[in-house]
This record gives sequence, structure tokens and C-alpha cells, in this order.
Amino acid sequence: MSDRIPVKDISPVQVHRPDKSKHNDHYTPRNRIYVRAVKGALENFRRFFGLVFLSLFAILPWLQYEGSQAILLDIGAQRFQIFGLTLWPQDLTLLAWIFIVAAFALFFVTTFAGRVWCGFMCPQTTWTFIYIWFEEKIEGSRNKRIKLDERKMDTDKFVRKTLKHVAWVSVALLTSLTFVGYFTPIDALFIDFFTFSSSFWATVCVLFFAVCTYGNAAYMREIMCTHICPYARFQSAMFDKDTFTVAYDAQRGEQRGPRPRKATREQNAAKGLGDCIDCNLCVQVCPTGIDIRNGLQYECINCGACVDACNGVMDKMNYPKGLISFTSETQLAGGQTKIFRPKLIGYAVVLVLMSALLVFELLSRVPLEVDIIRDRNALYRETNDGLIENVYTLKILNKSQHTQHFDISVNGLEGHRFIGDDSVTVMGGEVFNLPISIAIDPYQLEEPVTEFSFTIRSQEDEDAIIKQPSKFLYR
Repeated sequence: MSDRIPVKDISPVQVHRPDKSKHNDHYTPRNRIYVRAVKGALENFRRFFGLVFLSLFAILPWLQYEGSQAILLDIGAQRFQIFGLTLWPQDLTLLAWIFIVAAFALFFVTTFAGRVWCGFMCPQTTWTFIYIWFEEKIEGSRNKRIKLDERKMDTDKFVRKTLKHVAWVSVALLTSLTFVGYFTPIDALFIDFFTFSSSFWATVCVLFFAVCTYGNAAYMREIMCTHICPYARFQSAMFDKDTFTVAYDAQRGEQRGPRPRKATREQNAAKGLGDCIDCNLCVQVCPTGIDIRNGLQYECINCGACVDACNGVMDKMNYPKGLISFTSETQLAGGQTKIFRPKLIGYAVVLVLMSALLVFELLSRVPLEVDIIRDRNALYRETNDGLIENVYTLKILNKSQHTQHFDISVNGLEGHRFIGDDSVTVMGGEVFNLPISIAIDPYQLEEPVTEFSFTIRSQEDEDAIIKQPSKFLYR
């Protein structure tokens, strides 16, 4: 057995810095990033995808279900109402299952396709691109925005800057009102807020989230992705050589450099030039300001903007597309990407298992909660008839959204006398306290402690039935 540790020779990555004499320094992460507009298949898909989820975010709190807001996460009442499902603090395990399923879904997607969550679904990215869209429409293209910021304040610059910030604040306020509308009735929230009659905490929450949205999408932008978001830090633990990520084909692109458009690829190859013409469009369209040609970087959010930009340049040069593409390290090295691999299969199996358990929890959930509290003043008492009596309080929680009638019965206590209401009406979401007493002849009690059970059954829902154990005490 050798005592030596095997050493793997890893060649250092050659970082190509743009020539500052040919390109300005506005795109570097050390300065403000002026994102250039880009067109392409991935950009169209990202916009469509973002529009769908943005529409869902804006529409869902306005939906009505059986006369009430379909989705209402009422923290004050400790009740989450999701269409026909009502979750209570007692249902915390369901929320835990939901978070577990979401986590493994994220792990599975990241292992397969890298940080596509960040590039196509993350709210930070979506709202950043919305703000950039307003910026382009009001202040102009990338070069026009650079020149506008460089010149001194005049009437035109003041008007454009004012319109831009008014649009940004409006988007932030609508976003905040919609978000807070998930936690309080949204129709009343909009009316009360714009008539200055909303409650103190509702106003504070709306203003707080509006400031957060404005600050994140207008100023923080890539800083959230590169310095604050923890996802960028631990994503490398889920990557492998077969993970699809945005990557630059260095073997095909190097040596990079400008060349006449009329020159053929063969003529350029004879001069030692690859397909990359060093136009830096891939850098200018990147929302985090990185150069994808420097290799895999944690700042890359896999939005695919550089792919569309590079493909557009390749079309103009009559070169094949794919110099920058969604590919794997294995494929770049000339191998074949393995889709079905143990790591990905493991995540898929766990995801399916967790999802099945979540569905099972939802289907087996009983929309009824019962808590039995014994009288703490006396273990038992003797009535005038010589019977032994125990006093209980039944706390019945109707976890559904409808009024239900419940029947109460006692099992396992022969010869008992039930004192109190054996049928009650409980409103949807109400906790009903029912005091009752159970009396029995002491000659029928063989032990000091007799175990029995209460059965609470709904007249409307046959699945809403609970058998709750309790004890009858004597001596």
C-alpha cells in the first residue's frame, strides 16, 4: 500500500480580460451594470415563463371560493385558507412536507439543469428584468443610458429619471399590495390603503415590502445574487460533470479576436482564430456582469441571455450556433452527457417519495380536532344519587370552512350517564368548548382508573370522525 496521496493535475483557468483601450469599463461588476437588451429563443421563453408566474401571483389573491378569498394566509387568526383546504397550527407537519418537497424539487432541477430557478423563476430576477424593461423604454438602449448618466443634469435627464423612478415605485407598490393581499383580504386592503384608512400594521407592511422591492430590483440587483443569496454558495454541491449549465466552448472559440465578416472560417482558422470575435456582447447582456468565457462562475444565474446574444452574432457571421450554450462539462470534453445517473435518480426517487407522503397526509387529514380537558379542581365527585361523576371539557375545532353538526358519544364505559349536550353546531374555523359530565354507579367500576373513549362524528362529513381516548377516575 502506497503512502502517497494521488495528486490530480488541474490546469489553471486562463482569464481573458477585455482590452480597456477598445472597450469601456462600464460592464464590470465593480461599476454599475448597464444590461443590454437581447432577443432570442431563450429570452422569449424566459419572458413567457415569467409572465405566466407573474400573472398567477397577481391573480390568485383576487380569486373567490364559496364566497370568500380563495387564498388567505391569515396569520392573526392562525389560519391558512387555500381554496377548500384550511390549515391550522396543528397542521404544521403539512407545511413541513411542502417545504421538504420544494427543497428536493430544487435539488433535482439544479442537478439536472443548473441554476435555472435563478434565471427563469426567481422573483429577484423577474422583478429586476421588469425594472430594466422600464429603464430601456424611458431612458433608451444601453449606450444611451450610459451617455445619459455621464452628462450633467438637464431638463430631459430630469424628466426621464423622474418618469423611471415613478414607474419603479408604482411597480413596487402594486407588488407590495398584492403580496400583503395574501395575508389580509385584498379587496378591502386596496380600498383602505388608497383612501388612507388602512390599519397601522397593514400600512407598515405595504410600505416595508414596497421599499424592499424597490431597493432590490432598482439598486441591489446582481448584489442579491452574488453576495446575499445563499443558493449561489451551496449550488456547487449539487453540480456534477453532467449538469447542464451555460458554458462557453473554449476549444471552438479560442483564439478569440475581431475579423472581417467576409473572411471564411477556414481563413480565420489559418490565422489561428477561433469562432469568438471578442465582441463582448455576452458580457453586456449578462445581468450579473460576468464573462462566461472565463469558465463556470457562481455568479452565473443560467438566464441564457449570453446564449441568445452569441447565437445572434454567429448568425451574422454565418457560423454555427452553440459557441455559448446549455451544455455539460462532459459534452465540452467530447463525451456523452449521462442523463440517468445515480445522483439524479436518487433525487428523483426521494422527490417522488416525499410527494407521495405529502399527498397521503392531505388525503388522510381529518377536518376535525378534539382536545379533552379534565376538571382540575376535583378528580371525581359523588352525586346525591350516589353516582361517581367526572367532569370534562371538550374543545372541538371545526377545521373545515363550513358549519357542521357533531354528535358526541361515549364508548367503553358500560352503564354510564351522559350529562350535557350530545349534539353541537360548530361554525367553520370555530373552536367550540363543550362542558359535559359522565356519571356511573361505583359498583360497576372495577378499577380506580377506567379507560374509555369519546367519539365525535360529523353529520355532514362521514370522514370527519375522531375517537379520542380518556380516563374515568374513582378513589
